[in-house]
Amino acid sequence: MLVVNLEEQLQPGTFEHAIHYLIEHKIDLSAFHTHYCNDDNGRPAYDPALLLKIVLFAYSKGITSSREIEWCCHTNIVFKALSGDLVPHFTTIAEFISGRTDAILSVFEQVLLVCDEQGLLGRELLAMDGCKMSSNAAKEWSGKLSELEQKREKIKRHIAHHLAAHKEADARDEFDQTARHAQAIDTLEKAANRIEKFLVDAEPRMGQGRKSGEVQSNITDNESAKMRTSKGTLQGYNGIATVDRKHQIVVAASAFGSGPEQFTLPVILARIQARYARLKMNQNILADTIVKADTGFASEANMA
Repeated sequence: MLVVNLEEQLQPGTFEHAIHYLIEHKIDLSAFHTHYCNDDNGRPAYDPALLLKIVLFAYSKGITSSREIEWCCHTNIVFKALSGDLVPHFTTIAEFISGRTDAILSVFEQVLLVCDEQGLLGRELLAMDGCKMSSNAAKEWSGKLSELEQKREKIKRHIAHHLAAHKEADARDEFDQTARHAQAIDTLEKAANRIEKFLVDAEPRMGQGRKSGEVQSNITDNESAKMRTSKGTLQGYNGIATVDRKHQIVVAASAFGSGPEQFTLPVILARIQARYARLKMNQNILADTIVKADTGFASEANMA
């Protein structure tokens, strides 16, 4: 048996120590506290600082699965030190990440202010690039609304075929065939109902930039898009990050449900301008800063 002091596992100079120190002493987490009002009833909530520490450290290690983060809290000594030896359930971690967007954004901006105080932002050159990432949505469930309607009708025809075959199998008392057709009917009805439910309130999804007409919707995640990559076509998002050259500090990051990048450039630049002005770091950052991006962002409008 070894006596382990968890705080001693966070050695000064390491990333985990920086996370711990900043969240404990520098970052205002009041934006999170409005969601935790169960002092009089319910199970005590996990401290947002604890959840934020383990999530940020997990991301620094390339771990983005809530289940894997929970497993790390069980097994990894650094995660144990950051969490105070508590193990939040993966559903708690997932809900914290997905349901606290505005609060996490406030933390991001506070970190930028700390970086600026430490002289880590050069404000001479900003560089941006994108990376296409898969979402938790199947590209087979994509299509324009008219195409989804056709798919629904095709499924209904398949259901009718299996219903007829089911009746014939019943008449011949073929149990195996009856069970197979019944299973196929159940599967197809679920698919048809899923499309039907989506089409009730669905509006045509319009493209951005050169694709100004209707583009494919997705039943599972309608904010994602089907996009081509060097490794084939995926259903997902185009994550675009902008960094300051001096120390590669990320100053802006956004996910767009569109493969083409041309229309994203003015959006990203406007967000950077607004952020620097709001944080009183620079009222007109784009006037004195070079911005670099690859040809994927190039268009006549952007050049103008």
